[in-house]
Amino acid sequence: MKKFRQRLLIFFAGLPLVVCLVVLLPQKNHLAVNVFVTLLSALGAMEYAAMLRRKNHDLRSVEAGVLGALGPAAALIQVSFGGGGESILAAIILGAAWVLVSQVFSVEKDLEKAVGRISGGLSLIIYPGLFLVWIIRMALFPEASTVILIFLFIVCAGDSAAWAAGMVLGRGNRGVIIASPNKSIAGFIGGFIASVLISLGAVLFFPGIFYTAKLPPLLAGSLLGLGTGLAAALGDLAESALKRGAAIKDSGNLIPGRGGVLDSIDSIALAAPVFYGLYRLFFL
Repeated sequence: MKKFRQRLLIFFAGLPLVVCLVVLLPQKNHLAVNVFVTLLSALGAMEYAAMLRRKNHDLRSVEAGVLGALGPAAALIQVSFGGGGESILAAIILGAAWVLVSQVFSVEKDLEKAVGRISGGLSLIIYPGLFLVWIIRMALFPEASTVILIFLFIVCAGDSAAWAAGMVLGRGNRGVIIASPNKSIAGFIGGFIASVLISLGAVLFFPGIFYTAKLPPLLAGSLLGLGTGLAAALGDLAESALKRGAAIKDSGNLIPGRGGVLDSIDSIALAAPVFYGLYRLFFL
């Protein structure tokens, strides 16, 4: 019950804060949002590095935070300050080069850990940072504030509905996914329905932003919601698999009621590139 109350408190306090950040600070293509996303990426990478250390991949927290922030920081420079189109690629190459070259200067007893450090370091550049880059890229869309909020509402509504449906209707249909045995079929269905409904609402209430001649608008909205909702659910399951592999319950304890930062952005991270791609495909 305590965790439930903490989760509600974070939801009702955190959601308005994010809305204010998006709506009230749109300057420089949402610089404030872009900085926030970069910070979350760094913190999420540090938590991911802690999981890797439990499997003897010796990666320092500060190094992990820098590697995790490289992609979003480069996207921030590109989107908010007009940086070159190669900024993100250059950041990835720079990070990968550091991961590889830094092992050259290891002492002899640490060289046997080089393969683990390199593989772990490269994965830290990718997850969650390169997935979150696509939220920053959304700032280039026309009416970006509305688009970003709709994306966040689709993911959050799906997550909340999945949790509620699982609590009420999921007692006899859990354990389908081994990586997260507490998830239920009812929860998945409830999450998908909520994501589609939010997306359909966006098409109906914001026809100037979610208009398309490529497909019937309601069909395009349904596909946008379904694809985003599916990616969000898979993002949550993927992080559950990471935690089970590391034999931990939460990625951290920074956010009361939810665990760590990675626990809170896992769905958002995987859903961001899917939403971005589907929105460009159907509505631009």
